[in-house]
Amino acid sequence: METKISRLSATEKALEVIWELEKKYGDLMFYQAGGCCEGTQPQCFEKGGFYPRMNDAMIGTINGHEFWIDRDLFEYWKYSHFTLDVTDGFGPGGFSLETPLGKTFKVHYKLFTPEEYENLEPVKRSE
Repeated sequence: METKISRLSATEKALEVIWELEKKYGDLMFYQAGGCCEGTQPQCFEKGGFYPRMNDAMIGTINGHEFWIDRDLFEYWKYSHFTLDVTDGFGPGGFSLETPLGKTFKVHYKLFTPEEYENLEPVKRSE
């Protein structure tokens, strides 16, 4: 049986920040909205600190923490692999848990090949 391809990964720098946040807050979750006030950068919350809307997509986990995408944003980016990274500075929202550390999570995108797209891990949808 062929191994399914993940839609999500994280850089070592992002994992280091996540480990630091885990020590302080415990279980986490990520949500990437479709724009407006919070922009499209991923936000990190304590698990349950944000409720995905109906039909939002959970594209995978990072270190066991769910990564949710706004349903409309997912339709736009569903052909892409997401790599979670972190940079110095403050994002537009300021609600994400890494903000007090002077960090901001960001995503790099890479388009899947047609062969990869046909063999992706399934997406979970909120109800």
